[in-house]
Amino acid sequence: MTSNSYFQLVFYVVVLLALAKPLGWYMARIYEDEPVGLNRLLEPIETFIYRLSGINPKEEMRWTDYAIGFLVFNLLGALAVFALQRLQAYLPFNPQNLPGVSPDSSFNTAVSFATNTNWQGYSGEMTMSYLTQMLGLTVQNFVSAATGMAVLVALIRGFTRRNRESIGNFWVDLTRSTLYILMPLSLILALVLVGQGVVQTFSPYQSVPLVETVSYEQPKLGADGQALQDVNGKQVVETVEVKEQVVAVGPAASQVAIKQLGTNGGGFFNVNSAHPLENPTPLSNFLEMLAILLIPASLCYTFGMMVGDTRQGWAILAAMTLVFAALVFVTVPAEQSGNPALAALSVDQEASVSQSGGNMEGKETRFGITNSALWAVATTAASNGSVNSMHDSFTPIGGMVPMWLMQLGEVIFGGVGSGLYGMIMFAIVAVFVSGLMIGRTPEYLGKKIEAYEMKMAAITILIPPLVVLGGTALAVMVEAGKSSVFNPGMHGFSEVLYAFSSAGNNNGSAFGGLSANTPFYNAMLGVAMLFSRYWLAVPVLAIAGSLAAKKKVPVGLGTLPTHTPLFIALLIGTVLMVGALTFVPALALGPVVEHLQMIGAGLSK
Repeated sequence: MTSNSYFQLVFYVVVLLALAKPLGWYMARIYEDEPVGLNRLLEPIETFIYRLSGINPKEEMRWTDYAIGFLVFNLLGALAVFALQRLQAYLPFNPQNLPGVSPDSSFNTAVSFATNTNWQGYSGEMTMSYLTQMLGLTVQNFVSAATGMAVLVALIRGFTRRNRESIGNFWVDLTRSTLYILMPLSLILALVLVGQGVVQTFSPYQSVPLVETVSYEQPKLGADGQALQDVNGKQVVETVEVKEQVVAVGPAASQVAIKQLGTNGGGFFNVNSAHPLENPTPLSNFLEMLAILLIPASLCYTFGMMVGDTRQGWAILAAMTLVFAALVFVTVPAEQSGNPALAALSVDQEASVSQSGGNMEGKETRFGITNSALWAVATTAASNGSVNSMHDSFTPIGGMVPMWLMQLGEVIFGGVGSGLYGMIMFAIVAVFVSGLMIGRTPEYLGKKIEAYEMKMAAITILIPPLVVLGGTALAVMVEAGKSSVFNPGMHGFSEVLYAFSSAGNNNGSAFGGLSANTPFYNAMLGVAMLFSRYWLAVPVLAIAGSLAAKKKVPVGLGTLPTHTPLFIALLIGTVLMVGALTFVPALALGPVVEHLQMIGAGLSK
C-alpha cells in the first residue's frame, strides 16, 4: 500500500469517529424527548402527523403490539411500492413513458425496499418512472431505515426499564427517526451533492450530440422482427451510425442522499454510485461513503447514552471499527497487487494517475483502487449495498472480503438500527458463553440473560446462514438457478453465493455476472429478504419486552465488565467464529479456490 492509501483510509476513519459523538448525542436526545434546537420548527409538524394518524404519543405498547405495528406498516409500504410499479404507465411524472414493471420484478423490488435491503434486479433509468422512484423507492428509503432505528430504540429501553410491560410507541419512534434525524441530514447532504454535480431535475432524458460518430454492425431484421439470412444461410448485418446519445436524468440527488444515510443503497441509475451523474467527483464520493457508516457508528454512542454508560457504546464501536479496519487492509492490498496471471503475460497493469498499479478492472479512474476498495468494504459492512465499482471484477480475495462481511450478519456497523441490535445479539451470546465459563448466570447491562433471551438471540444468529446457504444450494441445483449464471466454475458459484449473502443479510449489493431479474431469482431473493428482516427484528423485540419486565441486577464480583478490552476481544471472537465456522466451507468452494487458481496461472507462465 502507498502512503497516499494509508492517508485516505486513516482520514476516513478519523472523520467518521469524530462525527459519531455529536450525532450520537443528538439522536439520544431525540429518543429521550429532550430539546435539540429543531423542536420549535418540527414539533408542529410532528403534532400534526399524530393528529392526522389518530396516534396518542403518550400511549406506550407491549412488545407484541410494537411488533404488529412494525409488521403492518412494512406490509403496507411493500403493497404501495408494488402498486406504483405495476401502474406507473398510467401515472404522472413518467416523461419516458415507461411501461408497468413485471409482477415478479415488482414483488422483488417492493420487498427489497420495504425491508431496507434495496437489492435491484433491474436498470433504474430504463425501468422506473420519476414518480415510482420518488413516491415509492425514496419514501421507503426513509421509512424502512426509520423502522430499523425504532426496533433498536425499543431494545435499548428493554435494558433501561425495570418491571415494565411496555417498550415505547412504534409510531412515535418511527416519526421522530424520520422527521428529526433522517430528513434534516438528507436535506443537507442532497444540497451538497447537487453542488457537486449530482443531477436533480424533472426534465425528460436529454439527447446530446457525440463528438465523434460511432459505427457498428448489427443483425438486420425483417418485417417479422427475425434476423435475416442470405442464400447461404449466413446472417445479414447492417452498419449503424450513431450521432447522438440519450442521457438519463431525473431527481437523483434527493434519493442518493437518503440511500446512503439510511443504509439503503438502491441506485437511481443502473450502475449506482459509479454513475457520473450520481457520484461525479472525489468529494461527492467521500461524502457518500462517509454517509454510509455515519448513523450506524453514531448509534453506538446513542446506545451508551441511553443505557447510562457511554463506555458500553464505545466498546461496541471499537469492536466494529477494529474488524472494519482489518478487512480494509486486506481488500486494498489485494486490489493493488493486481492479477498475477496478467503480470506473467507482461500486461501493463498501471492503474491510473492516482495509483501505482493494480487491478483497475471495473473501477472508475476518478476514484482509483483505494476509494473503490474502501467503498466496497464500507457498503458491505453496513446494510447499504450501493457500489462505486463492480465487485465482480475484484480479485478473488478482494471480492471475498465484502461477501464475508455480509455473512457475518451485517453487524460490523450494519444497517441503521439493525446493525447495532444485531451486534447486541452477539454481545448477549458473548456474555452467556462467559457466564458458562465462570458458573454464573450471565448478565448484560444489569439484566440477567436467561433461556428465553438466548433462544431469541439464537434465532437471530441462525436465520441468515440458513437463508444464505439454503438458497445458494437450491439455486445451484435447479436449472432455473443455473441458467442465469454466465461465468463457469468457482466464479459463477461466488456470484450466486454473493447474491444470497446480500439478500439474506439485508445488504442489496450485487456481485454482478448473474442474470437475477428472472422469476426464479426475483422470488427466491424476495423470500430471503423477508426472512432476514422480520425473523430477526421480531425476536429482538421479544427480547426487549422480556428485559423490560425484569428487575435490575446490581453489579457484583462475578459480573463481567462489558466495556473493557477483554470484552471487546470476546465480542469480536464471537462474531468471527460464527462467521468462520458457518461460511468458510462455502467460501472455499468459490473465492478461495479461484484465488489459488489465479496464483497457479501466474506461476505457470
